[in-house]
Amino acid sequence: MTAASSSVRSILERERVLPVVVLDDAASAVALGAAVRAGGLSTIEVTLRTPAAKAAIAALAAEGNLAIGAGTVLTRDHAAMAIDAGAQFIVSPGVSAAVVSYCHEVGVPVFPGVATPTEIQTALELGCNVVKFFPADINGGLPAVKALSAPFGDLKFVPTGGISAETLAAYLAHPSVLAVGGSWIVARPLIAASDWPAITALVAAAVAIAEGVGAHG
Repeated sequence: MTAASSSVRSILERERVLPVVVLDDAASAVALGAAVRAGGLSTIEVTLRTPAAKAAIAALAAEGNLAIGAGTVLTRDHAAMAIDAGAQFIVSPGVSAAVVSYCHEVGVPVFPGVATPTEIQTALELGCNVVKFFPADINGGLPAVKALSAPFGDLKFVPTGGISAETLAAYLAHPSVLAVGGSWIVARPLIAASDWPAITALVAAAVAIAEGVGAHG
């Protein structure tokens, strides 16, 4: 494990919640990052789903007060572009050998997405010990995480997709769950409305839930 991987993992182990953001306007990035920090988190994942994503990652990286990840990374070129813009970790919706290999080459943590035992084995063979379980809700939710974790005892999951404040604690209570990715705390309509106090409140509420559950080593 590289120093960068260890650092990102330690943050996720401690904070347990990863905000997953779709940004339509890079001009909102800095204010959004400040709202997330004010709520008590120090990581953020900016998905590469909009043309604004690269500039948003660069703007957040320039602030220097968040560990910034790039999500929805589909290709090696996507990974290279995001890392060049300032991303400190990479998240993909599936397992791409090209993406994982590139990230390992340049020493950047990567969390590939999995939904099946075969995909998990592929991720393990590529040297990954933390995976994104995605989309969590339609792939069986927490019962699926429990079942999948049984034969893969050393693997940690970051379930993402369809999780809410109401289900957060149950996910975090399972020992195989490192952290949970959530878009509800950085909801797109709130960003569009520049409602930063509402986002800070949602982040703080999620932090309180995570603190109530505690950390897993």
